[in-house]
Amino acid sequence: MVEPMNWISEVVRPRIKTLFKRETPENLWIKCPDTGQMVFHKEVEGNLWVIPGSEHHLKMSAQARLKMMFDEGTWIDVPLPEVAADPLRFRDEKRYVDRLREARAKTGMTDAFKIGFGRVGGLPMTLAVQDFAFMAGSLGMAAGEAFIRGAETALDKRTPFVLFSASGGARMQEGILSLMQMPRTTVAIRRLNAAKLPYVVVLTNPTTGGVTASFAMLGDVHLAEPGALICFAGPRVIEQTIREKLPDGFQRSEYLLARGMVDQVVHRHALKETVVRLCGLLMDQRADAGSPRPAPQQPSVAEPA
Repeated sequence: MVEPMNWISEVVRPRIKTLFKRETPENLWIKCPDTGQMVFHKEVEGNLWVIPGSEHHLKMSAQARLKMMFDEGTWIDVPLPEVAADPLRFRDEKRYVDRLREARAKTGMTDAFKIGFGRVGGLPMTLAVQDFAFMAGSLGMAAGEAFIRGAETALDKRTPFVLFSASGGARMQEGILSLMQMPRTTVAIRRLNAAKLPYVVVLTNPTTGGVTASFAMLGDVHLAEPGALICFAGPRVIEQTIREKLPDGFQRSEYLLARGMVDQVVHRHALKETVVRLCGLLMDQRADAGSPRPAPQQPSVAEPA
């Protein structure tokens, strides 16, 4: 026997719910990792991705970093070299080429680095930014080539080279080819040193693994954002290895500052001013030390005024 339909519960109510349903964007609110406070997304974005109140520094995209640093938010994108997409034909749960395709669709980037040239506080400057959203900012052949291209751009334009690091380490899908980027990037830094051009590193959360073991810790000056995790092996791995409880704040930027591994912890709002002041001082000092001081460049049509 077929049961009679209950029109009130099965027809009328669903139609009323559909009629008055309001679509709410999924990213309307952001939860602070420190306090659990819910903050309006637009408010956080307008505050350079720093949570008001707790001052927790969230991760930033490479595009947002460059926009924050360059004058008037404009710069020239430095074209990056192409490399073999999957030299080892690596596969785990997914094929490496599929992971790359997903990361590129998600971020709109070809790999974990973005390089920009323009003016920061009126000074010509070359900036390299790692984007953690692209496969955890991992260091592979494309990232290594991008860093080297950034250093070459700084050499060609006679500008300081500023790195914003954010990485989980070397990219395992490229094996030894990934690890070889550590000495290659080190050679590029040596060329900057020989040309007496400043190399400033801004360590952001997180900077770990092979990136910390190479170009992220070879700067003339090391700045860090508050609360950034900076290490080779993470705290959980170390605790499991030595079977001891680690101190509070271990491997965070403030902990490293107290032990001389970081020169200054700088709030994101003051980063541009600090980088401009440092690069200006370093360029003046190196010019006075005997390096030929570059003549002021006249901006071309393609270059930011």
